Amino acid sequence: MKIFEAWKKLTDSFTDEQQQLQFWNAYYATETEAYKKIFLNPGHDLKGSVADVAKSLDMEPVMLAGFLDGANTSLKTAVELDKLDDADELDIAFDMEKLYYNMITAKAKWLYNLQEWDGVLTAQKRDEILRKWRSDHTAVSNKVGRNDPCPCGSGKKYKNCCG
Repeated sequence: MKIFEAWKKLTDSFTDEQQQLQFWNAYYATETEAYKKIFLNPGHDLKGSVADVAKSLDMEPVMLAGFLDGANTSLKTAVELDKLDDADELDIAFDMEKLYYNMITAKAKWLYNLQEWDGVLTAQKRDEILRKWRSDHTAVSNKVGRNDPCPCGSGKKYKNCCG
C-alpha cells in the first residue's frame, strides 16, 4: 500500500471524536516540531528516501505523507503523493514566502506564529505577506450605483441607461 493511501485510511479510521481529537493534537505537535527543524536550516532541501526524510523530522513515513499533503502547495516542486513509497527518493524545497502565506490561509496560528520564522523571513516581510493575504481575502463589491456613470460608456447615469 502506498503511504499516502495509508495516511488517508488512518485519518478515516477513528471510531469516536475523542480518538480523532487525540490523533490530530499529536499530529499538530509533530508537525510543529518538524517545521521548527526545517526553519533552523532555511534554504536547505530535505533530500533522501521517504524513510530517511521522515526519520530526520522524527515522524513515521505515513505521518510524512500527511505532512507533505499539507505542505505540497508550498513546495517549489510538488510531490506526487499518490505514487509515494517508503523507498522513493525525495528532494523537497520549500518556497518560504508561499509557505507562510498558505499557513495564514489554513489559519494555522501555531505554525505561522513560530519564533523560528525570525531566522527565515524578516518581520517586515511577514507583515507584507499578511497584508497581501488580507487584501486577497477582502470582499470587494463591483456594484454600479444608481447615479454612477453607466459602464456601457454612454455617458448617461446608470439609472437612466442600462439600470
